[in-house]
Amino acid sequence: MTTCNNIRTIIICMQAKKQKLQNAIAKVVKEHRTKSITKSADEIGMGKSLWADLENGIKDPQLSTLWRIAEGLDIKPHILIELVEEQLGNDFSFIED
Repeated sequence: MTTCNNIRTIIICMQAKKQKLQNAIAKVVKEHRTKSITKSADEIGMGKSLWADLENGIKDPQLSTLWRIAEGLDIKPHILIELVEEQLGNDFSFIED
C-alpha cells in the first residue's frame, strides 16, 4: 500500500481510492442490472444520465442513491454494499495505516 505522507500525495491517494470505489460500484451495478438503463432509472425516479454516469464510474453516489439503486436492482441495500466490498477486496481502505 502506498503511504500518503504529504498533503499533495494525500489528495492524490484519496482521489485514486475514490475512483476505485466508484469503479467497483459501477461494475456491480452493470453486472446486476437486468433492464435497460432508461427503465431502471425511471423505476426509481433517477435521471438516465445519472444512472449511466454511475455505471461509468463518473459519479460518487450518496447512500440514499445507493439505496434506490439497490431497490432498482431488486436486491437489498446491504447486499449491494457487500458486492461492492467484494469488488474492492480486503485491503481497500480510505484510512492509511
